[in-house]
Amino acid sequence: MTRRLILNLLLLLALAVSPLCAHAAESATPSAKAKSQPVDDTPTNGKSSSMKTAIIALLILLSIVGLTFIIERGLALRTHKIIPPDLRNAQSQLQDTEDLSTLKAYCQHFDSPYGRLLAYAIDNRHLPRQENSESLQTRARHEIAQMERGLVVLEITTGIAPLLGLVGTIFGLISLFKAMGIEGADQSHFADGISIALQATLLGLVIAIPSLAAWSLYNKRIETLAIEIESHCEEFLRHYYNRAD
Repeated sequence: MTRRLILNLLLLLALAVSPLCAHAAESATPSAKAKSQPVDDTPTNGKSSSMKTAIIALLILLSIVGLTFIIERGLALRTHKIIPPDLRNAQSQLQDTEDLSTLKAYCQHFDSPYGRLLAYAIDNRHLPRQENSESLQTRARHEIAQMERGLVVLEITTGIAPLLGLVGTIFGLISLFKAMGIEGADQSHFADGISIALQATLLGLVIAIPSLAAWSLYNKRIETLAIEIESHCEEFLRHYYNRAD
């Protein structure tokens, strides 16, 4: 699932960038008409604008990817999605009875990490308590990995966005210094170079900051939910094995 998602994102990135690269190459290649005219060493607005467009487009695409995963993980990691209150109430009412089949039916109805782990503990109740607990912890690591799915994209976005902004900054400064070295250069080139530098840097930071905040928040939420799920499952094991003894 994750591999397919990454491949789809790479394909989307390639489709978005290829027209920009073609436009940049077309702008950089002098036409036959231009060859017959005197060559102006001043950096052209077309080439500068093409690179600026490519960098900004990449940053916008990255922001869309980051925002998609921020929303998706935010919805998926809501507490009632991970630990359904109705299932928690059912456990409190049924864990001290012999009616574990009904409790397992609740687990299957409220499909969630908590429900799957509780059903796993019920299925392994024939094992000694220590073995059941250790097996449950192994299963819990798998569920935690599923909850962390997509967070790596936010982590990558946090790292890449400022770097793309830095690329825009460096390109803007290069364009600016080239324009400064040409006698009688149009002042618009100075403004264009500064604009590329500032816009790319700002956009890169605007993308990275929410992604970093969401990544930190979701990691902390997963840690808190995992502790709560472990507590509920250990409660079931304690009640079941104490009653069996």
